[in-house]
Amino acid sequence: MRTKQKRRVCILLPNKQHLDCTVTVKAKAQEVLTSVLKQLGVTDLYIFGLAVLRDNEYLFLDLGLKLSKYFGKRWNRSSITVPFIVFLRVQYYIENGQLILSSKVQQLYYTELRQKVLRSQSRQQEALFFQLAASALQAEVGDLERRVGNEEEEEERCYFLPEDYFPSWLIKRRGRDYLLQHGPALHGDLRGVTRSQATLQFIKEAGSLQDGPVTFYRMRQNKRERRSSILLGVVVKGVHIYEEVEGKLCLLYDLSWTNIDRFTFQGRRFEVAAVGSLCLPELVYYTHSAFHSKHILRHLTNSHRLHIDTRDAVSYIQQLEDMEASHFYKEAYICDTAGLRQRLQTDNLTSSMSDCSAAAGTSTAWSKEEEEEEAEEDEESFTEVELCVDEPEEVFVDDPAEVSWLAELIRGASVDGAVVFPSSWEGSEEKDLMNELLWTHVQPEEKLT
Repeated sequence: MRTKQKRRVCILLPNKQHLDCTVTVKAKAQEVLTSVLKQLGVTDLYIFGLAVLRDNEYLFLDLGLKLSKYFGKRWNRSSITVPFIVFLRVQYYIENGQLILSSKVQQLYYTELRQKVLRSQSRQQEALFFQLAASALQAEVGDLERRVGNEEEEEERCYFLPEDYFPSWLIKRRGRDYLLQHGPALHGDLRGVTRSQATLQFIKEAGSLQDGPVTFYRMRQNKRERRSSILLGVVVKGVHIYEEVEGKLCLLYDLSWTNIDRFTFQGRRFEVAAVGSLCLPELVYYTHSAFHSKHILRHLTNSHRLHIDTRDAVSYIQQLEDMEASHFYKEAYICDTAGLRQRLQTDNLTSSMSDCSAAAGTSTAWSKEEEEEEAEEDEESFTEVELCVDEPEEVFVDDPAEVSWLAELIRGASVDGAVVFPSSWEGSEEKDLMNELLWTHVQPEEKLT
């Protein structure tokens, strides 16, 4: 009888919309994600995860665990009628928006970054917020029309609300009139940039924001500390550790994945060990519970795996962008997104990213034994798990000589004139690779929009 009982789950999206689904009492988190995929009409949400609020902190759900593990005794009450709240949030930040093949997923990613920019406290990066506001206006409004006359100029200044594009502290510092005066000028500089290109530009620029593409976990410096003054931030390339002093974040350690030897937890005790060459002491902090420790370690494990699995793709996208900036390309570029998606799936890039989201039984730091221990309800049980995150010198998703398809499909090839390569490339493999990249699968009638 109990297995037939239903529970309503409300999923809050980054764009402030929500989805609803109904599951059984014994349902796992994967069932909710499957419902979200179906309702959104997408096949994958590999960079997103389902999260719950626990101790004022977002914890990403292990898709292989039952929902009852996250909602406790309330979940099992037969009289419950209110929906249970779950959040769809970015779980793994990426270096380049072109790694997101679905326009719907890319828009959700952009939307969450937009909200993080508005809440940012990176006061030392003021100039970056003006660039981000201009990119966001171009992505959402499009080209700013040229107008003449005092009345038209006054109307042009008021086509956006500063509160929608700038953090509150920056509005107080500069004033609304200042932002309304200078915002349109920066927006106008992007005239001719398509909305999709402006979205990608915003995603890339937001990656430079100190507290932008980062997931924070609060920790204590010792067991008896009343408030959590330490914030462990999971970023694309590693971990940032901050201390909160009088409401301000002070960076203590900036550790790339190659700088980290291992993460270890035992109950609430969470340790970060740097490689020996850094001569740093072992960093010991305390989470809210053993339950938090396991989920934080799982997030770190999968973030590192995603970094390894996508770094070659990111490298080749960057090469193409550098070539474009250096005027190696003269005309529009051809983009076969369908072909790119198929090739990504064939070469296991998308599936690797999906594995980071699912992580059911694949993580070296998330074993079946640990899941059994978690089921014992004793969050303070002593369980030690060690994760080595050494980055091998030669770990490739693809052979570098075979990744030209990615650059080709994302940017395509110039359709006008010969390409001049640096003299250092004469007779080299790089020149042969780029020649193949530029002149294969050219479809002159298609252009990137």
